[in-house]
Amino acid sequence: MTVLIIAYLGGVLTILSPCILPILPFVFARTEGPFARSALPMLAGMAASFALVATLAAVGGSWAVRANEYGRLAAVMLLAAFGVSLISPRVAYLLARPAVDLGNRLATSAGSARSAPAIASSLVLGAATGLLWAPCAGPILGLVLTGAALQGANLETTFLLFAYAAGAATSLAVALFVGGKVFAVMKRSLGVGERIRQCVGAAVLASLAAIALGLDTGVLTQLSYASTASFEQAVLERVHERTAAGAPSKVASNDAMQLAADSKRPFRSGLPPEGRAPALNGAVEWLNSAPLTNEQLRGKVVLVNFWTYSCINCIRTIPYVRAWAEKYKDKGLVVVGVHTPEFAFEKRIDNVRQALGGFNIGYPVAIDNDYRIWRAFENSYWPAHYLIDAKGEIRYHQFGEGNYPQTEKAIQDLLREAGSETAASAPVVPDAKGAEVGPDMSNIGSGETYLGYRRAAHFASPEGLQADATYHYSFPKPNLNEWGLSGTWTIGAQQAILTQPGGGIAYRFSARDLHLVLGPGAAGKPIRFRVTIDGKDPGNDRGSDIDASGNGTVTATKLYQLVRQSADITVRNFEIRFLDRGVEAFAFTFG
Repeated sequence: MTVLIIAYLGGVLTILSPCILPILPFVFARTEGPFARSALPMLAGMAASFALVATLAAVGGSWAVRANEYGRLAAVMLLAAFGVSLISPRVAYLLARPAVDLGNRLATSAGSARSAPAIASSLVLGAATGLLWAPCAGPILGLVLTGAALQGANLETTFLLFAYAAGAATSLAVALFVGGKVFAVMKRSLGVGERIRQCVGAAVLASLAAIALGLDTGVLTQLSYASTASFEQAVLERVHERTAAGAPSKVASNDAMQLAADSKRPFRSGLPPEGRAPALNGAVEWLNSAPLTNEQLRGKVVLVNFWTYSCINCIRTIPYVRAWAEKYKDKGLVVVGVHTPEFAFEKRIDNVRQALGGFNIGYPVAIDNDYRIWRAFENSYWPAHYLIDAKGEIRYHQFGEGNYPQTEKAIQDLLREAGSETAASAPVVPDAKGAEVGPDMSNIGSGETYLGYRRAAHFASPEGLQADATYHYSFPKPNLNEWGLSGTWTIGAQQAILTQPGGGIAYRFSARDLHLVLGPGAAGKPIRFRVTIDGKDPGNDRGSDIDASGNGTVTATKLYQLVRQSADITVRNFEIRFLDRGVEAFAFTFG
């Protein structure tokens, strides 16, 4: 229920995003008829078709991508006819005549069905609008689509996407109600009803042109990235705080801890119970330790850290988790990393084992390739931290990066409650380097971008994305947050694979850091590459995985830091060219 609420609120917030603009003319075109027979069916049709298509796109194969392309084409044709009908009364009469005849026949046979054609036509127009709607993927929609990709096609996925679309329909209904009142006043006072109708028709055709040219997923998306992300993140945090076992996780203040120390009674933390901790027995293998059970951990304070090794948000939390494991290991804290993969390559245990060495992780790690521990905790985030007290109760959680001092205070709190002599102390300040350094949030204008067709967005190569087909692409001149390929590539569901040497990837971005998840492919041979920024050597703006001339080598499937701007953060053009064939490119992230 919590995730449904979050999805619904995320949909409501889309009214604040420029990505909603292309479909507004279709919605306002239904202001003339009764709400129940005109606007309501259209919004319902839009929500239903978006939920269905988004479910298939999130979990389907290349057939779903192609089917959606044909569906969008049919929707464009249908809505273009609708737009022309608003401009020309003669065209409207010709298009409406079959529906009117059908309505007359239904009325004759059933006695009362005059509203059927209006409702049916509104449903059809709404379904077509849902096919064309491409909402900007903020934190909430990203959460829903990630869950869909992990869990596959099921009713929960469809319900979440429908809840998101229903939220958007709710905010559109409010806008429609207000807009309808304004249009009605204008028609009564100015006598320009026909002109308003024609202007709406022109707006419908302009929106279709914008969608056909890709402006809805290009220019509007780049305007949208930061517009609702902060609101959505606040919704995520607020709802989870209110619904975690009926009470928010909180950390006792230093004053409260001092008061407890002065009393003769045993210390009791103010952190509320959030439920019994699930078992950790779903792992396919354990690294750095024999399998751990809840019984073995009873009497210890346990920090369960959900992560995956190519996730930049997880990587940036590792220095803190590592430091807590070292600082409190003799005080009764046990850190358990639960590695739950996002990409298929993260299921390879040798890859995870190599990553543990690279990150200097010595605490136990459970390999959760079957998502059994993930589902037992009802988790939805990378990274996620759960603190379990000495009696086996979850007492604190943290989703995502940040709040490190609060998390460490919670650790100290529960250790003292368990009888440890742990005293309040300053939070750790880990020596983070490379990709482990925290993000520059004030200058991030680009978001996570996937290169596999299942979740690809903002692809700008003029050839268009060809799913599961070997194709020769050419570099575009990308707008902000657009990317493209050059050379011969095969774009699969999760990654793009270079099939001939010399190909490259371009991205126009705005952030301090640029990372790209790359792998050497099935052959496992090192793949050489060279990075340029605005057509020049990176120099002082190089990332930790290349030299000043931009040279680097893909030796393992992992996240590579390729850019770290050293001076003022500005919009830059990034290009990477590979000297060898076979590289696999998965996702861009920024910091």
